Amino acid sequence: MEQRATTHHVHKLSFILLILSLAFPSSSFELRSSVADSTFLHRNDTAISYFRVLNRRALFQCPDLNPYLQINVTTQGDLSDEQFITVNVSGVLVPSDGDWVAMVSPSFSNVTTCLGSEAYYIQTGDTSILPLLCHYPVKAKYVTSDPSYLSCKNQKCQKYGNNGDCEVRTCAGSLSFHVVNIRTNIEFVFFAGGFSTPCILTKTDVPLKFSNPNSPLHGHLSSIDSTATSMRLTWVSGDKEPQQVQYGDGKSQTSEVTTFSAADMCSEFRLGSIVVPSPAKDFGWHDPGYIHTAVMLGLQPSSTFNYKYGSDAVGWSAEIQFRTPPAGGSDELKFLVFGDMGKAPLDSSAEHYIQAPKLVHEHHKKSLYDVGLADGEAVPCEISSAEHILKCKMRVVPKKPGSISVIKGMTEEVENGNVDSIFHIGDISYATGFLVEWDYFLNLITPLASKVSYMTAIGNHERDYSDSGSWYTGPDSGGECGVPYETYFPMPTPAKDKPWYSIEQGSVHFTVISTEHDWTEKSEQYEWMKTDMASVDRPKTPWLVFTGHRPMYSSLGADDQFLETVEPLLLNNKVDLVLFGHVHNYERTCSIYNSECLAMPEKDKNGIDTYDNTNYTAPVQAIVGMAGFSLDKFPDDAPNWSLVRISEFGYVRAHATKDELKLEFVNSDTKNVDDSFIITKK
Repeated sequence: MEQRATTHHVHKLSFILLILSLAFPSSSFELRSSVADSTFLHRNDTAISYFRVLNRRALFQCPDLNPYLQINVTTQGDLSDEQFITVNVSGVLVPSDGDWVAMVSPSFSNVTTCLGSEAYYIQTGDTSILPLLCHYPVKAKYVTSDPSYLSCKNQKCQKYGNNGDCEVRTCAGSLSFHVVNIRTNIEFVFFAGGFSTPCILTKTDVPLKFSNPNSPLHGHLSSIDSTATSMRLTWVSGDKEPQQVQYGDGKSQTSEVTTFSAADMCSEFRLGSIVVPSPAKDFGWHDPGYIHTAVMLGLQPSSTFNYKYGSDAVGWSAEIQFRTPPAGGSDELKFLVFGDMGKAPLDSSAEHYIQAPKLVHEHHKKSLYDVGLADGEAVPCEISSAEHILKCKMRVVPKKPGSISVIKGMTEEVENGNVDSIFHIGDISYATGFLVEWDYFLNLITPLASKVSYMTAIGNHERDYSDSGSWYTGPDSGGECGVPYETYFPMPTPAKDKPWYSIEQGSVHFTVISTEHDWTEKSEQYEWMKTDMASVDRPKTPWLVFTGHRPMYSSLGADDQFLETVEPLLLNNKVDLVLFGHVHNYERTCSIYNSECLAMPEKDKNGIDTYDNTNYTAPVQAIVGMAGFSLDKFPDDAPNWSLVRISEFGYVRAHATKDELKLEFVNSDTKNVDDSFIITKK
C-alpha cells in the first residue's frame, strides 16, 4: 500500500505543478523579496505569512479523482453562539503535510479563481500576477494538527479483494475549530498544496447555520462622562430592530441601532494612476450585522448593578453584574492600561493576522516562533524566512499567545474586584480590513468589557489609510479608516472621526488623544489638548495622565515632530504620567523633557522607584504596548533616559489615591510584577 500511495502522491503533485508552470511560467510560489520587505505597504505590520496572501495564490480544483474523499462536521443541530466543533476529513488516500482545511463565511462565497482582478489585491503585499481566491477564509488549519493524520492511524478499508484482503485503505484526521456567531452560514473547504500552492479537494455538502443569527452578543461598557452615574452598553445583533438593556431595579433603556457597509470603507489607495480597493471594501469584507447602544441612567458611582440586553423577539443575554467607576474627584481609582493587544485564536488556527504562542525549546529554553501548534506539540517547520519563522525540527513547549494570557490575567483581576476601569490605548483588534475578526475580538474581551468600563484610544491599525485624512500614510487599517472602531467603541468624543476625549475617574484626569489625526499647532486637536489640560482642577483630580497610541520616547525610535510639537504642552500643564503603545514592549523613563532627565526616581523603603512630583520637573513616560500582539526586542544600547526595558507580554495595573499613583507591570505568563514605580505628591 505504501508504494502505491507514494506513487499516487508524486503523480498528483507533478500534475499540479505542470499545470501551474504552463499557466504561469514566470510566477513564483514563494513571496517576492520586495513583498517580504514590504515596509511601504505594511508599515508597522508583522511578518507576511503565506496564509495572509492566500488570495493571491493560483487556485484550481485538484486533479484528484479520489471517490472516497469526504469532509464533514460533528455537531448537534445548528451552531450555538460560541462553541468548538470537530471537522473530520476522511477517505484520504495519501495524507500530506500540505493538506489543510479552511473555514469560509458566508458559505456562498466564491472560493474558486477570480481572473482579471489582480490589481485589487495589491494590499495583501503580493504583487505577482495570479488568479485569486475570491473570498478570504476566516481561519484555517493544517490537518497535521491531528498527530495521527500523517501516520494514518485511523485507517478504513474502502475496497476488499475477492480473497478478502483489503486493496484500498484510506486515512482520516480530525480538527477542532472555535466558532462564534458571525450571523452568516459557514462551510469548510479541504485544500491540498499548502498555503502557497492551494487547490480544492472537496467541501462540506451542507452549509452550517447559527441557531439564532440575531442573538444579542458581545455587550461591552464604557463611560460617557466623569460623574459615573451613567454607563453606555454596546452590543452586536443580526437584527436591526431596537432592543433594550434592562438593569438595576426594573429600569430599562431602548437601543439606538447603527451599522456600516463596504461602501463606508476607504478605497483610495493609489498605485500610480490606479485606485485600488482596500481589503475592507473587497475580499476582507464581512457583514457586521447591527450595532446597538444604550445608556443606562440613574446609576451611582463605585456601585454594583446587574443588567441584561436583547428583546423577546431575538432573545436575551445572560444577566451580568457590572461595577461603575468612581466619580471624578473621589479619592481612589484602580485601573488597568495596555495597548496593542489584538486577539489570538483559541483553536491554534491560522488567521489573517498571525499572533502565535511564544515557544521555548524544550532543552535549550531558546525562544522560538511558530504558527498553529497545540500545547506540547512537536511539528517540523519548513517555512519561508519571509515570515520570520525559524526552520525547525525540534520539540517545543508553547506558551499561550500573548493576548490569551493577558486576557486571562486581567479577567482574574476583574473577578477579584481589583479593577474599576480599563484603558486600551490603540491597536485594538488588528482586524485591518478583515471584518469578521472584530467578532472574534469582541468575544475575547467580553469577560472584561461587560463588567467594567472599557475605554479606548484609536491606533494606526484602526485609522491609517492613504488619502483618508489620517495623519500618517500607509494602509495600516486595511481600509477601515476608523469606521468599525468608532462604531463598536463609541467614546465621549467631540464628533465623528474626532476620536479624542477626556474623562475623570477618582483622582485622575485622563487626556486621551488620537496620534493618527492632525496634532500639529493650530490643528483642532492641538487646541483641544491645550484647552483640556489647562482646565483641569488639580485639587479635585491631582493626577493628570496623558495617553494615546504612538510614543514620544522609545529606544526603538519615535516621531521627532510629534515630540517637538506636543511635549511642551505636557510640561506647561504639569502632566504627571504619559502612557503610549505602538511599540510592542514595556519601557519606562526618568522624568523627561527634551530627551533629557530632569529628575530621577529614588528607591523607597521597599526598593520601589519613586518619583517625587511635589516639586514638579517633568512627566514620567511609559510604553505599554506589550499586551499580546507581538514583542519587540530592544537595541543593545539604550538611551540614558530609558530606565526599565521589558520585552514580555503583560499589562499595567494602576492604583491612584490623592497622594500617590502606583503602577505595576504584571507579566501575564508568570503573574509576577516585573516592574513597579510610584509617583507621589506630598
